Amino acid sequence: MSEQSITSLAQRVDDAARYAKPIAQFGGEEELSVEEAYEIQRLSIAHRLARGERRTGMKMGFTSRAKMVQMGVHDMIWGRLTDAMAEEDGGQVALGRFVHPRVEPELAFLLGKPLPAGASLAQALDAVVAIAPALEIIDSRFEAFRFSLEDVVADNASSSGYVIGPWQDPRQDFSNLGLVLSINGIPRQVGSTAGILGNPLRSLVAAARLSAQAGEPLQEGWLVMAGGATAAEALAPGQHVALEMQGLGRVEINTTE
Repeated sequence: MSEQSITSLAQRVDDAARYAKPIAQFGGEEELSVEEAYEIQRLSIAHRLARGERRTGMKMGFTSRAKMVQMGVHDMIWGRLTDAMAEEDGGQVALGRFVHPRVEPELAFLLGKPLPAGASLAQALDAVVAIAPALEIIDSRFEAFRFSLEDVVADNASSSGYVIGPWQDPRQDFSNLGLVLSINGIPRQVGSTAGILGNPLRSLVAAARLSAQAGEPLQEGWLVMAGGATAAEALAPGQHVALEMQGLGRVEINTTE
C-alpha cells in the first residue's frame, strides 16, 4: 500500500472516531497488512496528539486464547490510550460520541518506571505501583460492526474510552480474582482475571514487548489495560454499569445519549 493511501486511511479513521461516523471496511479498497494497519493507527493517533491530547498508555486486545483462535491470529493486538479517552469513575458517559459502544471488564496497571521488552513476570510486577478494576469502552467505527483483523488494528484496536476504579497495592495475588459486570443491577458477565491469559501479568509482559517493537516502550506513569476478562456487553443510554472485582473494589459509570 502506498504511503499516500496509508495517510488517507489514517485521516479517515481519525475522522470516524472524532465525529462518530461509521466508515466502510478497508478491505474493499486495497489489501491491507497488519503492519500497515498499525501504521494507520499510529498516524491516526498522531492527529489527536497534534490537537493537544496526551499519551497515557496502551491497551491490550485478544488476550484470551479463544479470541485468538476465533480471529485466526497467534498474537495479541494493542492500541494507544490518550487522556481524552479517560472517563470519570461514577460519572456520566455520553454515548453519542461513539458508533457501536460496548464495555469490557479489565484490570489496569499503573507503571512506576519504564518497562522494557523482554521483562520477566517478576520484573513486570516490580514496575507496577498500583492496580485497579477498570472498564474499557470499545467501539468499532466500521459500518454494521463488520471488520477484519486489519480493520480492528487500524481502528486503534477498537479502544475508545476507559474508566479506572480505586488504585490498590499490587503486592497481592491478582491472578484469579472473581469479577461481576452488571448493567442496571443485573449481572451480565461473570468471570475472573484469570481469563486474561491465565494471569493479567502476562498481558503486561506482552505489552512491553509489543510497545517496544513499535518504538514506543512503556513509560513511567503510563496505564496498561490488560484486556477483556470476559466478553463485551453492548451499551445503550440510561444504563448504570458496574464492575465488582474481588479484593479490588468497584468501578462504575452511567450512560446518557
